[in-house]
Formats: sequence, structure tokens, C-alpha cells
Amino acid sequence: MKKYDHIVVGSGISGLTMTLLLSMNGHKVLLLEKAPHIGGSLARFSKKGIFFDTGFHFTGGLHEDGILSDCLSFLGLRDYIEPIFLSQACRNQFFFEAAGKRFELPAGVENIKKQLKAYFPGEGGAIDRYIAMTRSVCSRTPSLNLLENEISATTLDEDFVSLDTVLRDLTGNELLQGLLSGYAMCYGVRPKDVSFANHSRMVLNFYESIACVKNGGDAFINAFREKFKDFDVEVRCGTSISELADIRDSNVSRFVLSTGEEVAADSCILTIHPKEILKMLPKKHFSRAFADRVSSFESSVGFFSLFAVLKPGASDPIPDASLISLFPDNNVNNLLDPAYQGMPAVVIIKSPESAEENLKKGICILEPSFFGQVAAWSDSRRGTRPRAYLEYKAKRVETVKEHIFSNIPAYRDCLEILDAASMLTFKEHLHSPDGSAYGVQQKMGQFNLIGKLPLHNLYAAGQSSLLPGIIGAMMSSLIVGRAIMGRERYGMMLQKAL
Repeated sequence: MKKYDHIVVGSGISGLTMTLLLSMNGHKVLLLEKAPHIGGSLARFSKKGIFFDTGFHFTGGLHEDGILSDCLSFLGLRDYIEPIFLSQACRNQFFFEAAGKRFELPAGVENIKKQLKAYFPGEGGAIDRYIAMTRSVCSRTPSLNLLENEISATTLDEDFVSLDTVLRDLTGNELLQGLLSGYAMCYGVRPKDVSFANHSRMVLNFYESIACVKNGGDAFINAFREKFKDFDVEVRCGTSISELADIRDSNVSRFVLSTGEEVAADSCILTIHPKEILKMLPKKHFSRAFADRVSSFESSVGFFSLFAVLKPGASDPIPDASLISLFPDNNVNNLLDPAYQGMPAVVIIKSPESAEENLKKGICILEPSFFGQVAAWSDSRRGTRPRAYLEYKAKRVETVKEHIFSNIPAYRDCLEILDAASMLTFKEHLHSPDGSAYGVQQKMGQFNLIGKLPLHNLYAAGQSSLLPGIIGAMMSSLIVGRAIMGRERYGMMLQKAL
């Protein structure tokens, strides 16, 4: 059998991070990806020569000394990534339709505080306390500072109180509550279900800076590809693990691949959905409590997506806005509730590059969606979907368009829809259980699947393990990776890099 030091399953940002980290430690790593190409939801696609992002659209943490910038520097990738910062307030706009209000959020925590106080002159104290609490949580979370070199996650009091509770205690202004919880769309959990601590860990990066990246998620994929050339990394696409064999003393000795080949490894790190991990483990090697815990995880929100472009010769009616969020309800709990029957939210994402370049760039339009809306067709495949599904999809496209046009009428004459995708599209394309955008919901009090599994040389990482999004996924791999490598060795690599 061919022998590796480590096998990494899944080539999203977490799997790529884990592979590079372990190979930088001088180890031989096999990276397995079920899809025909690496990158998962990072990978772009094109329609009629126009490029669109699948899952990665923008991020925080790329400013100097930001957590994502530090992660990339540690891995030797920072120079490969060219951020395009949304520095002007007009770039990031929130429309609260029920109140008839539009808000622009600038970059920088102090700038946001100043802007919020201008919008809500009687709520200065609440705004100061909210920002102070958010900063406090992040300063007391060691994993958000790479140089802390902490292996175990820290639990704070704020991990046991919801964002909704904190906001209601701070202010009775429902519009301010809605605006402060608006970034819940970026992690897909209702404010009443997410802890204030996890909300803070995710949104402070957005308050400090928001950036798109030149060439989108492909820039990250290409950067990892280049770095892999310097180390002992073998990448196999269209390949997965079909059997865990020769299990002795709770360790897997032999891994049978979907190709029929058998390989050996000291450890295997699974960066795939927790429910896919549960399917892989032999039933006699985990407890009923473990199975119940993983089965109880709820999927995060997904998106019904439209991929659009400006018509030839047309100019953008609001060219300075890169992120436009349309919230028909002030209460974000409603907008992220599967039982909600009102008009869904819509997020419009445009490239912040120059107008000439934008003619070659797609416009991504996202509407929150839930798997129950398409579950009736879950066994169908693209190209063979029944008429009822096609009618559902066409109707939803028209509804989203009219929602946009009612708020920004000038788009009616210049926006062309090239294609659309439901959660079934993402389910099939990304080989995920349900096409959700952020894996499992990071709900308050939940014990996520991270680190060592019931089989002791198997580990779990990924965006479902720690925090959703690119930062959470990378951090999960760094935390699990240093547990595998050992604190001392990891610390030496860290000091050398940073």
C-alpha cells in the first residue's frame, strides 16, 4: 500500500489550509476531492464569458493585522491575494423597506460608531456598549490572535446569551436592532439562536474592513496550487474514501478509496459536512449519543441565486454600491426563519472594480432559501428536473426581479438575468447534503464536531466545526492542525512566519 502521513478529505478552504499546513511541517499529504476540481464553493464559473462567484463573494479580516491577513501570511499566501477594499460608506448599503430607510455603513469600527450615532441620535449609549461588548469578546478569544498559539477554544459568558437578548437589553429601537443584526445573513443563523459571542467573532472583521478579492475565490485556489508545488502534496479529484478498514484500538490502519486503491496514513482529517462524516464511520465505532448529536445539527440557510449582468451599453444606476441588502422586515429573526411567509431579503453583490472591468464581471443576487422549499425534488438531477421544479424556479426568478425593481426602478431597463440556481443546484455541484451556504447552524449551546473523532486518528474540521465562512473554516484547520502537530512545533512555524 502507498503510505502517507496524512489524508485530507475535502478541498474547500478548510481542506486546502489543512493540507498546506501539514505539508509545511514536512509531512506527505494526500488531498481527496469528490468533485472534478478542487476549491469547493471557492471556485468560480462562467456564463457567456462572464465570471461569477459560487460561494465566496467578500470577506473581512484582510486589513493589515487582520485575522485573515495573518492566516494567509502564516501560510505564505498573502502576496497571492489582492483585496479590493470597500472603503467608502456608499459601497455597503442596507434598505429597510418597511421603515422606508436606507443606511450606509463605512469601514472602520470608529467610523461605524459615528455613522450609527448620526442615524440614531438618541441611541449613542446603546451603540457604544454594543461595540465595546463586541470588541471585548474578540479580545478574549485567543484563536482570533494567531500569536496566542492556543489549541483549545475559550468559552465565555457571552457564548450562553443570544444576540437577540443582548440587542433587546441595549435598545428598544427595532430598526437599530435590525441593522446591528443584519450581518446574520453572512452566517445564516437567527439572532435569537446565535450566541452574542459567535456573532461578535464574525462581525467585528466586517466592521474593521470589507473586501472583495481580485479574481474572487479562484485567487485562493490558485495560490494554494502554487504553494503545493513546494511540498509533498498529492491531489486526487473525483476520489473519496469508500471504506475505513483494519480498525484496531480505535485507529484506522487502511483506507479504501472509491477508485479501489488502498492506502495507509497516520491520520485522516475530514473537512466535509458532519452528517457525511457520520455516514463514513462504521456504526459499531461510535455511540448512540454521538450519532444523536450529529443528527441534531440543523442546516444553515441557503440561497436562491440569480446571476446577472448589465445589458450592453447600459450603465449601473448606482455604480458606487457594491453590497446592497434589501430587508423587507425589520426583524432579522423573521427573514431567517423557514416558516416566514413574507417577502424574503435580497442581497445584491457587485464587483467594486472599475466600470470598464465591471462589464466583464457578473452580479450575484442572493435570496435566503431553505431546503424544505425544494425537498420534493431532492432526488432529481440537473437536466432531468420535473416541470414543477422548473416552474418554481421561473416564478422565483420573477419575484426576485420585481423585488429589486420596486426598490431600484432603474435596474428594470439595464439588468439581464443569465441564469439562476436553487439549493438543489448547490447540493449537486458541491456534493453537500442539502446545499446550505454555511454548513450547520452555529447555534447557542451547541457542541460542534471539531478535532478528534471516535476513531482516534480521524479528525473533523471545516466551517461547520468552529465558525462559518472563510475565516472560520481556515481557523478550524489551524486549531486542529496544531493539535495534530503539537503546540511546540506549530509555535516554531508560527514565530518564523509572523
